[in-house]
Amino acid sequence: MKTLFNNYINTFKGLSSEVWWLALITLINRAGTMVIPFLSLYLTKDLHFTFAEVGWIMSAFGLGSVVGSWLGGKLTDKIGYYKVMVRSLLTTGILFIGLQYLDTFATFCLGIFTIMLVADMFRPAMFVALSAYSKPENKTRSVTLIRLAINLGFSAGPAVGGIIITTMSYGGLFWVDGISCILATLLLIKVLNPKKARILDVVINENPISAYKDKAFWIFLASMTLFGIIFLQYFSTMPLYYKDIHMLSELQIGLLLGLNGFFIFVLEMPLIKWLEHTKFTKPGLMIFGALLTGLSFLVLDLTSWAGILIIGMLLMTIGEMIAFPFSNAFAMQRAKKGNQGEYMALYTISFSIAHIFGHNAGLHLVDNYGFNITWLIMGILGLICVGLLYYLKQYLKSKNELYLK
Repeated sequence: MKTLFNNYINTFKGLSSEVWWLALITLINRAGTMVIPFLSLYLTKDLHFTFAEVGWIMSAFGLGSVVGSWLGGKLTDKIGYYKVMVRSLLTTGILFIGLQYLDTFATFCLGIFTIMLVADMFRPAMFVALSAYSKPENKTRSVTLIRLAINLGFSAGPAVGGIIITTMSYGGLFWVDGISCILATLLLIKVLNPKKARILDVVINENPISAYKDKAFWIFLASMTLFGIIFLQYFSTMPLYYKDIHMLSELQIGLLLGLNGFFIFVLEMPLIKWLEHTKFTKPGLMIFGALLTGLSFLVLDLTSWAGILIIGMLLMTIGEMIAFPFSNAFAMQRAKKGNQGEYMALYTISFSIAHIFGHNAGLHLVDNYGFNITWLIMGILGLICVGLLYYLKQYLKSKNELYLK
């Protein structure tokens, strides 16, 4: 047991102090985002919106994310990642507190669009900061540490959120989310001064290649958009499936979602370190991750046994543990060819587009055809994603890309 513990601790060695601070800031911020997994429940239960209306609100969520990610990438290349991160976090906290006071369909659409526009300016800036503060050989593990912080916060957030809803109301979630963003901003200002930080990987490209002309990157973005559409069902249609079909309470839903974060916290870093030393390529690992995530939906149609929910959650968890870190690392490596803000903005936009179509399509499919057909369609989309990633792998091989591994 002691050897196992020491091996686990060793997987974290070699990462810079700035990466650790970024992880802590992310943890504080993410622990408060307990509103998001319960958003579809809040909108249907407290505000009495229809599934179709919730779908459009989620589309506004995604559209704001697209605009914010694009703007964040532009501003990162223009004024630097630090200023973008500070202003985005602080403003997001204030806006989240105000969101609870919006109760009509039109105002909530506008409110969620504005929040996501501001909030997702943070993401490309954070990726550029992470790339700058990581040694080249540590980038995948640095990304994994950030994901570890996200999922540690996410494992606690829904569970605590379920308790808050049960004992108080949904309103408390908005206050916690807003305050956590403000606290994360204060910590960022205190510990991550760019004038004192050690920049470990400066990329100076005199003739940058435009991300918009990078064919391989566009294939990658298309596959990540599909992956995002599938994955995001766990934050909109899946909680409704748990409640309406399997009759789970908000607390049980929070604990089941928390199981995902717990397994990622315990297993992801050792898994990633081991996979980095295998012969598998990044596209090959992304293929495997996408396949498992697609299967997590298909198994739900096999039986009405409640235990299948845990099996589906475990399949999705392993899939995302593999797909997300290596897709992040692939995007950061590819970004060295051009303007990093532009590349990382497009990478985050791929998931923002998934927010526009994923939630809306999933909720409309459930409304019109039921959950079983919806899960079958998500499984088919997973297979299409696998096919695109396989094409990407073959394309890179034909071009003799050195960073394929």
